[in-house]
Amino acid sequence: MAEPVLYVIATPIGNLGDLSARAVSLLGEVDLIAAEDTRHTGRLLAYFNIKSTLISVHDHNEVARAEMIIDQLSQGKRVALVSDAGTPLISDPGYALVRRVREAGYQVSPVPGCCAFVAALSAAGLPSDRFMFIGFLPARRQARLKSLEELVGQSCTLVFYESTHRILDSLQDMIEVFGPAREAVVARELTKTFETFRQGALAELLAWMQADSNQQKGEFVVLVRGAEPVVPDDKSVDPRSEAVLRLLADELPPKKAAALAAQITGVHKKRLYELLLQRS
Repeated sequence: MAEPVLYVIATPIGNLGDLSARAVSLLGEVDLIAAEDTRHTGRLLAYFNIKSTLISVHDHNEVARAEMIIDQLSQGKRVALVSDAGTPLISDPGYALVRRVREAGYQVSPVPGCCAFVAALSAAGLPSDRFMFIGFLPARRQARLKSLEELVGQSCTLVFYESTHRILDSLQDMIEVFGPAREAVVARELTKTFETFRQGALAELLAWMQADSNQQKGEFVVLVRGAEPVVPDDKSVDPRSEAVLRLLADELPPKKAAALAAQITGVHKKRLYELLLQRS
């Protein structure tokens, strides 16, 4: 008898051919499939002729469903968790379920595959060694602006999800916070017939999208280049180091005060000595 497992299975974000052979096999073997939208997942299962039992798990019933799934696992059954598209839990329900199953002592095993933001990042041409996945911004403008303002100094690539209804508003707010010249990429309808990548300054991307209503339709990943790192001024002295220098200078000659302050703070003694001469 197979061990009870909750499989977290990634499904296609558009092209059904992206569903892995392992995912197809497991979806056909498990006793139960928990899906965000049973109608949506039902079409996927029908395409692959998969007959496994299907139940819904979404934001409003996740806690109750967790108990039901744990009961199934306690009977030695295997369960698969899928979202509408991509990897479950990435801007989708599932966190509460996975945590509860783990707390109950059962194995949770990922079956990796499609993820929209990873796919977009891989083809965007922006730095990918460091990035921050934000997901969907708040629907209300003031909350959205606040969220963006908290990110303005981040030097890594920023990755957002956005919908048809808010893509223009979000781009306008990004321009307000990040500036019109900040480089970005809009990735639309990934792996689907009208897949589009467009790279440029935020202001250019907004103008391009405003000029073509077709480009405003679909599901979006917006990637924004990080802020340029602030290069410290070699001649600057931080307030703490300057305070140490001043205290020592009250008791010692300038050269001795600078040398001792350099040992304490790590600031070059020549710069500290120059500072004392400038402010004496």
